[in-house]
Amino acid sequence: MILQPATRGADAELVNASWTEPEAFAELFDRYAGMLYRYVSKRLGPEPAEDLVGETFLVAFSRRRSYDLAYPDARPWLFGILTKLISRHHRSEAARYRALLRAPVEHATESPADRVAAGVSAQAVRGELAGALASLSAKDRDVLLLIAWGDLTYEEVAQALGIPVGTVRSRLNRGRRKVRAALGDTNPMAEEE
Repeated sequence: MILQPATRGADAELVNASWTEPEAFAELFDRYAGMLYRYVSKRLGPEPAEDLVGETFLVAFSRRRSYDLAYPDARPWLFGILTKLISRHHRSEAARYRALLRAPVEHATESPADRVAAGVSAQAVRGELAGALASLSAKDRDVLLLIAWGDLTYEEVAQALGIPVGTVRSRLNRGRRKVRAALGDTNPMAEEE
């Protein structure tokens, strides 16, 4: 679920209010915990996800006075904290991708037929995709996954990681190129001729 900009704009106000009313910070948790959980679950699996999301909000709460109120949307800030925590778990993440590479392909039985076909195509390259993600540098993988799974914009990724937008673009381009090459320069989700 993507929140409307007007709702996100209230994030800075909530952070500011939490300086005197700490319970106001709970609203940020309610808004973004699910989004952060889904993102980190895709990267590290569900086991560490809950702990990392909780740790993200503990860090954010303890650093709330240093939040730049000029940024109305707290998502990049939270994703930045989460990404730093994930970097500590990088070895676990790489091990997860290697395990996915060795795991048997699960067959999707969803409906409608379009989703099944897309799922089968994606499942067929799951091992190659996992291997490609594991082979990326941590910096390239962070950018690629924040955009693909975190649904952040280039600007939000730049803010989250504290890097220029141009660096985001170059890391994303490099990551996409390497993943595409690992998949044989094909897009398994594209319709066949």
